Amino acid sequence: MSQSCAISTCRRVSRTLCYGCNQNFCREHMVEHDLSLNSQLNPLSDEINALGERLKSINLKNAIGITHQKLEQWRLDCRKTIDSFFDQKCQELDRYVAKRMEKQREQISHMRTKMSQLISEQEATHKDIDSLTVTVRDLEREIAQIEQTSIQVETKSLILDDSLIHIENLDVNRFDLSTLSSVYKTINYPRENWAPLTCNNRYLLIHQEPNLCLIDQDLNVIKQNSWIYGTIYDMCWSSTLNRFIVINGSDVFLVDETHMSIENIQTLQKRKWLSCTTSETSLFLSTKVWGSSIMEFSLLPTIELVKQWQSPDTCARDEVINGIVYNNDTLVLMIKNPSEKTIHIEMRSSATLDRLWSVRLNIAYSLNIRTRCCLLSNDQWLVVDRNTSRILHISKDGKVKASTTYTPPPFCAALFNQDMLAISTARGVNLHRL
Repeated sequence: MSQSCAISTCRRVSRTLCYGCNQNFCREHMVEHDLSLNSQLNPLSDEINALGERLKSINLKNAIGITHQKLEQWRLDCRKTIDSFFDQKCQELDRYVAKRMEKQREQISHMRTKMSQLISEQEATHKDIDSLTVTVRDLEREIAQIEQTSIQVETKSLILDDSLIHIENLDVNRFDLSTLSSVYKTINYPRENWAPLTCNNRYLLIHQEPNLCLIDQDLNVIKQNSWIYGTIYDMCWSSTLNRFIVINGSDVFLVDETHMSIENIQTLQKRKWLSCTTSETSLFLSTKVWGSSIMEFSLLPTIELVKQWQSPDTCARDEVINGIVYNNDTLVLMIKNPSEKTIHIEMRSSATLDRLWSVRLNIAYSLNIRTRCCLLSNDQWLVVDRNTSRILHISKDGKVKASTTYTPPPFCAALFNQDMLAISTARGVNLHRL
């Protein structure tokens, strides 16, 4: 039985079946249908060509430039670690040789004293001569051994684990605060302690009273040293100095991760310091006063004042900067305003302090409680507010992406090894997998 054309206004009998859309058409409308389908190919072809040109125009060097910089920084940090270990072993070798030679020097000195005494008293006996002769021969043999024997040093090849560097396609929206994993490891404080924390690519640095402690990814204490310099207001890592920087109410300290030595930077003037951060070339410090100042210091060859910004360039005279964090030629500031009872986060140029963006946060104001922030991957930020027990996710362009409560109240956070988030509370430090 014949069928009508699929075009509703057509009265003609269908002549052809279009197998692509399973419709029947008369001869005239089949031609129109065919032309309609073919006409859709040209725009698609144009889109494909445009996508091809777009792909060719991508500058891979620019696209992965920051990632290459991170790999280069990792290489430099590893080289510093190897150089430091090499210097340590060279000093150990020098001390070993010096100790052996010092023993011979002491014997020679003792024999000279004995000889001088015998010559002076003119009472040497055959026994004294024989004893001195035996000692001289023994000493001669020991010195000959030092001259002829090389010190054996056993070395092992440095084995690199491929897992030291993990490369994956990171989505800029990968961090999702709403799906933050539960705590998988915790290190507890012996007593309540509202203390900051920081990290490098290997260790967390925390204040577990009464000690400063280096913590690995399994929250094991690797090294520690007694901290006797009062309340810690902030700490950060300098890859240039290969040192942690710790500040209390008036002084700035360098902490060496190899030996956990603590050195007061005597060249810096005592001020009411509150926050610190570093770039590749500079140390930035903010002051704990209304109308906070920000001071920039060179790192090498010596730590010296380079530039100082004061209110109102830093903040209003009735505001205080609670924290500063450096990232890619910018500084992010956490600023508290007691008059308006507000807290806002701002991004500034690290060279000029020009404001790039500013966001007022929906956080309840507290006069005595600091609100902190830390850098996440892909130039994003995490704001930690102890007063309201909340953490907020801020995008790279200053938009509040999400917020959630955190129990117990959080004090400070740090992105550890790119795949873990460390959050400190009064009870200890929690690790979350990302």
